Amino acid sequence: MSDFAQAVAAVNGKVNDIVWGVPALVLLIGTGILMTVLTRFFQFTRFGHMWKQTIGGLFDKKTGIRASSDKHSISQFQSLCTALSATIGTGNIAGVAYAITMGGPGAVFWMWIAAIVGMMTNYSENVLGIFFRRRNEKGEWSGGAMYYLKDGVGRMKYGKIVGPVLAALFSFFAVVASFGIGNMGQVASITESINTLIPAEPSTVNLITALVLIVLLSLVILGGLKRIATTNERIVPFMAVFFIIGSLIIICMNITKVPAAFGAIFAGAFNFKSAAGGVGGAIIAQAMTWGFKRGVFSNEAGLGSSVMVHSASNVKEPVVQGLWGIFEVFADTIIVCTCTALVILTSGVVDMQTGASISGASKLGLATEAFTKSFGTAGGIFLAVAVCLFAFTTILGWSYYGTKAWEYIFGTKSTLAYKIIFIAMVAVSTLIDVSLAIDLSDTFNGLMAIPNLIGVVCLSGLVLKITKNYSARKITKDQPELEPMYSAFPEIQKEQEARTDMD
Repeated sequence: MSDFAQAVAAVNGKVNDIVWGVPALVLLIGTGILMTVLTRFFQFTRFGHMWKQTIGGLFDKKTGIRASSDKHSISQFQSLCTALSATIGTGNIAGVAYAITMGGPGAVFWMWIAAIVGMMTNYSENVLGIFFRRRNEKGEWSGGAMYYLKDGVGRMKYGKIVGPVLAALFSFFAVVASFGIGNMGQVASITESINTLIPAEPSTVNLITALVLIVLLSLVILGGLKRIATTNERIVPFMAVFFIIGSLIIICMNITKVPAAFGAIFAGAFNFKSAAGGVGGAIIAQAMTWGFKRGVFSNEAGLGSSVMVHSASNVKEPVVQGLWGIFEVFADTIIVCTCTALVILTSGVVDMQTGASISGASKLGLATEAFTKSFGTAGGIFLAVAVCLFAFTTILGWSYYGTKAWEYIFGTKSTLAYKIIFIAMVAVSTLIDVSLAIDLSDTFNGLMAIPNLIGVVCLSGLVLKITKNYSARKITKDQPELEPMYSAFPEIQKEQEARTDMD
């Protein structure tokens, strides 16, 4: 690495420590707590309603969940699958393994806490995303943090300049992050996994992998959101179920160790044994930090990323899309990450008390070791396939995020240029060391959260108002005649009111 690259890496490392440090995590978790309290623990009290309006309604053709009659939008389920395609990725495997080795088994508990409060952050983002979305030149929905920052915060006192500036910063951060976390990092995971399966010259395997990825990604990404959403709708449910079933088989094989695993998670979270010795505080803080950090990184609640695709849904009610946001975080962290954690803890590859790796392996290597120990060679193949599917769909999801952020900065007509550059980066990723690029984009990924969370906090009162409006009409039904709050824009409000009720 050149002196310049080393200097950049050193500066980025310090910035990254701040961006993903304790103050930033307090802001992320604190926003989730704020929205949880303001909505009176909505993710708990309305969990049944959430389930009925989301996954529970998949087989009800009258809901419009599986299909969209609007050619310029995607269905609610497709928006979920595309959002999950970006969130359920290598972080659910390698990230969980890293959290356990760095923060101990207790980190898993704090990942759950991050998810529980993160549900309401994601809910709030989606409510605002739908409420402030608008049509672009092609008639497609455009929404996301940049729009509620510009049109929401921008309408507030002193927000006329601050709102648009924050919107521009968010979009810039999202574009840069899309090339690293959403592209190079995922390609690196795919090539690493394939190289473990194919005993051939790595350079040859990487070249073939790059060519195949370029062809597949070109066919999907250049086809626009509809093709991305259709592809993810077919792959994401399969890959999630595929991974969960494989994990459950291993967990059942080690069922006698499951109680000890949960015991280690709860004991590590509060460090019951070490607390008496006076060192518990530092260890608990370490578990909290790594649990929160990996939890947020996995489900992306607070980053403002997935709201861009949720805003493209055919839904009318902002709250309904918010409910899908709650389920997204629930599926990503409470289900998938927990499966990974239990596989690692029950497979005997880490010390159950400290989380330290027995063999010294970490991240993806540790996860591979856990699956291989239970399934043998088949376990390694299973995980490699899972990683490839997770990484491929993450690339698709982030390609859309980057496209919408690029569109906000440069306009709708310029998005083809972004897509071409994005696909070309796949080839670059297999030819050079992309570790610095990934580290840089990790920083920009975290920087996205700052303007987004400012927007969520500033507009928290509006989220509460929209939630109360929906609840009075649809949940408690004590005010069914109340005028719905569909959009911040009168013309879109009228457009949505004119639609046949699909919710």
